[in-house]
Amino acid sequence: MRAASGDNPAAAVTMPPPLHSLRREFAPMFRLALPVVLAELGWMTMGLVDTLMVGRISPEAIGAVGIGSALFMGVCIFAMGLLLGLDTLVSHAFGAGSVDECHRWLAHGVAVGLVLAIPMTLILLALRSALGAWGLHPDVLRLAVPYLGIVTWSLLPLLLYASFRRYLQGMGVVRPVMIALFTANALNVIVNWILIFGKLGAPAMGVRGAAWATVISRIGMAVFLWGAIVQRERGRRPGLFETRVRIEWRRLKRLARLGLPAATQVTLEVGVFAAATALAGRLPPDSLAAHQIAVNLAAFTFMVPLGVASAGAVRVGHAVGRRDPEGAARAGWTALLFGTAFMSCAAAAFLVIPRVLIGAFTTDPAVLRIGASLLFVGAIFQLFDGLQGVATGVLRGLGDTRSPMLWNLAGHWFIGLPLGYFLCFRAGIGVIGLWWGLSMGLIICGIALLAVWSRRIGRLIG
Repeated sequence: MRAASGDNPAAAVTMPPPLHSLRREFAPMFRLALPVVLAELGWMTMGLVDTLMVGRISPEAIGAVGIGSALFMGVCIFAMGLLLGLDTLVSHAFGAGSVDECHRWLAHGVAVGLVLAIPMTLILLALRSALGAWGLHPDVLRLAVPYLGIVTWSLLPLLLYASFRRYLQGMGVVRPVMIALFTANALNVIVNWILIFGKLGAPAMGVRGAAWATVISRIGMAVFLWGAIVQRERGRRPGLFETRVRIEWRRLKRLARLGLPAATQVTLEVGVFAAATALAGRLPPDSLAAHQIAVNLAAFTFMVPLGVASAGAVRVGHAVGRRDPEGAARAGWTALLFGTAFMSCAAAAFLVIPRVLIGAFTTDPAVLRIGASLLFVGAIFQLFDGLQGVATGVLRGLGDTRSPMLWNLAGHWFIGLPLGYFLCFRAGIGVIGLWWGLSMGLIICGIALLAVWSRRIGRLIG
């Protein structure tokens, strides 16, 4: 297949510049990436805390929260992905010195979030109503239905938070995003403790309490970032409320042209691992448990290149906005270097101490043995997972969200998942065969997107 706009990744590509020429980009990239990486880790920690705290109630509570959260995020991840186009649009405007354009894109991002909240809420309510037909255990169903119904109220503040975050990141302001996630985690723990277990005079609400804690913490995230935006705009000219804003159809279409492929790409990537987990559910319990633990470890390490990808998108976008193609190249190659360097270290850990890592979750000998073999495969694809994640970000900085979508579709869904299914069930290799298929998909995406980036940045410079 061919990448977006006629780029052929097999064609001649531009080689990265020598290391010494990238060094001046190291410090600004690190300052931008570190808070974003910590924010991504904070986002992941929030879900882990919910699971740990309701785990003190019952296994059914863990299942209900897991199912409710998975359904909510399955819908919400697409809606939030539609706002990823703000990374490109705000960073280009900021790089060009047009602050009023940044304000206009913020307003259009908020408008998209408000409009999206209506159909996405209806979808979530429909899913809640249909849960009874899914064959869930009655005790899990009894808890999952109210949990999903309550947590649906967090959709609108989460979309507003996404708009505010993309606006701030697009201008290189990332510290408030990190603080918002840390604050939300603390608030979530406190409200969970009060509402789940009935502390400080509150009724013991159990799973319902966990749902309301999630809603409150997400409202807090949106309010905090809005306050950060207002505070930052004080004394600036033109000010946020001085910019004349009119919602324009052409701007909405431009945001959709960038956001829709990005949303599809994120959904495809998350979806392939969800599909793999569903397939692993057909295997013996020890294989499923090993798969779940190994996936969680791989997802945790991926938070670092994911944060670097966001920083890379911003730095590349700023350079494009100020018409500095060499600066865009330095920023993109530096982000790729940072991402692959970390994932190489993660791969080494997976190879050297797999049983220590799996042993943090279980002492079951069969799960330890299978999990260690899965981390061996995980070590192989870590480098390529980092490549495809960061390449997706730096391409977004150039305004290309279509190539990552197409290569994710081809690599994961046309090759990786079918190969994994064949190896697992037809060839009889088991869950490790499923992981070899996922690995192949990530290898294809990593190599292809690196080649697309090389070709595009070469054209921009040349």
